[in-house]
Amino acid sequence: MDPLLTTREAAQRLGVSLRTVQLWVEAGTLPAGRTPGGHRRIRLSAVEALAHRSGLRPAAPTSLSMAAAGTAPLDLLLVASSVDQLHLWQEVLQPLGSAISIRGANNGYTGLLQLGRKSPDLLVTDLAMPDIDGYAMLLTLSSLSDYSQLRVLAITTQTPHQIAERGGLPERVRVVHQPAPAIAVRAWVESEMTRMGRSPHVDSVS
Repeated sequence: MDPLLTTREAAQRLGVSLRTVQLWVEAGTLPAGRTPGGHRRIRLSAVEALAHRSGLRPAAPTSLSMAAAGTAPLDLLLVASSVDQLHLWQEVLQPLGSAISIRGANNGYTGLLQLGRKSPDLLVTDLAMPDIDGYAMLLTLSSLSDYSQLRVLAITTQTPHQIAERGGLPERVRVVHQPAPAIAVRAWVESEMTRMGRSPHVDSVS
């Protein structure tokens, strides 16, 4: 037996929000079918497989709510298209020290899992990834209330004209064009921290 679950039941089993499951379904991360009435249904086996691959457990309180009380660093999620790119971003951001908490993913699939577990305060992502359409991911995020305040830096080789031909990007997305020095990523993160009233605590480098 492989029972069919509603999106709400799947969210409860995975310990994430209903909006997160909808995001994963739309991105193809979690396969789902539709009833004749148009309602999504997800096989239990698909939910269990996703939970096993990702080690999902009920999500902790978001860093944004904790940061409001001044008890936690800002949560920064990096979604890169390769391991090398991810390591480069992590290295240039390391001097910011305890002012930020960095999570990383070296592909779009893992990035979606990270987004689903906890909505970050800031997101840096490649637009071109082999497994996920970065445009579709950002447009979907902008339509979900859980991510409505998310500030994003998108890295791309495409020109402004090419981006416009794809229909553009959400208003809160800042674009940096490749070849982009990693220091540009750090400059954006620092400017966002300042905007949010968080002064970067830069660690000295020996």
